[in-house]
Amino acid sequence: MAKAVRFHELGGPEVLRLEEVEVGEPGPGEVRLRVQAIGLNRAEALFRAGHYLEAAKLPARLGYEAAGTVEAIGPDVADVAIGDAVATVPSFSLNQYGMYGDVVLAPAHAIVRTPDGVSPVEAAAVWMQYLTAYGALVDIARLGEGDVVVIPAASSSVGLAAIQIARMVGATAVATTRSGKKADALREAGAQHVIATERDDLAAEVNRITGGAGARVIFDPVAGPFVEKLAEAASRGGILFIYGLLSMRPTPFPTLPALNKGLSLRGYTLFEVVSDPERFARGKSFVLDGLAKGALKPIIAETFPLERIADAHRYMEAGEQFGKIVVTVEA
Repeated sequence: MAKAVRFHELGGPEVLRLEEVEVGEPGPGEVRLRVQAIGLNRAEALFRAGHYLEAAKLPARLGYEAAGTVEAIGPDVADVAIGDAVATVPSFSLNQYGMYGDVVLAPAHAIVRTPDGVSPVEAAAVWMQYLTAYGALVDIARLGEGDVVVIPAASSSVGLAAIQIARMVGATAVATTRSGKKADALREAGAQHVIATERDDLAAEVNRITGGAGARVIFDPVAGPFVEKLAEAASRGGILFIYGLLSMRPTPFPTLPALNKGLSLRGYTLFEVVSDPERFARGKSFVLDGLAKGALKPIIAETFPLERIADAHRYMEAGEQFGKIVVTVEA
């Protein structure tokens, strides 16, 4: 029997249960993984609470990202071998697969070999954050030399990934954070500028940084009323991505800035990239190249053992972490 985290009702972290389950043999197009580390994501907390893009079918499992070794291979699986060190890419429904466990089944299309020198904890912190940022900034917006990107909630794992990717392609990363207490850490992580939104006027600071031009790209996981402030900071012809709903408040459409600037306000999720094989392949190559060059390196906020999964979710929801939260699994 394997251990798996499941929930039988929607709610807070307290609904999570570590249970014994039968995993079985992998079917066609599947692999079985012996898990060593699990990366946590806000999407999983939303799924658990009933606020995600898809509704949970109870009892439900959780987890998009796991790193470990291949233990068994199902029919029609190529390019991976038993014993390979691998990680999973979020590219499946949480109602079909869940990575919170010590032994799990995963779809083979979601498996990527872990590069040499990348630990299981780091490997569990790669794919959601870097592919999410890559898809918006590089695949869609074509961020590059001379561009300025504003990154709200920049101390999140995706925010930090966006900073690293911006630096990798030669753009200027402007990180935002509520207070100034994370400013030094954000600069150390690569942000050229940091704006504390509780203290600073966002639009005025971005205009100062850009010489009045504004930021061509804004990459926002918060949504809600602050979108109007972000729109004021955008350049003419700019693009404002909304890829999350951390505020959990209604998001107004910034009509006047949109009209005056020809601003695009665009919803976006990682699944836009991973559902297209060619874009998915380009994204994986970009991330693996960045890891190999040292331009991309996951920042780990905290680790928890699997037995403390509820505490790990509470820590995630408190929103004070700097980087990725990873759950470790004993061999």
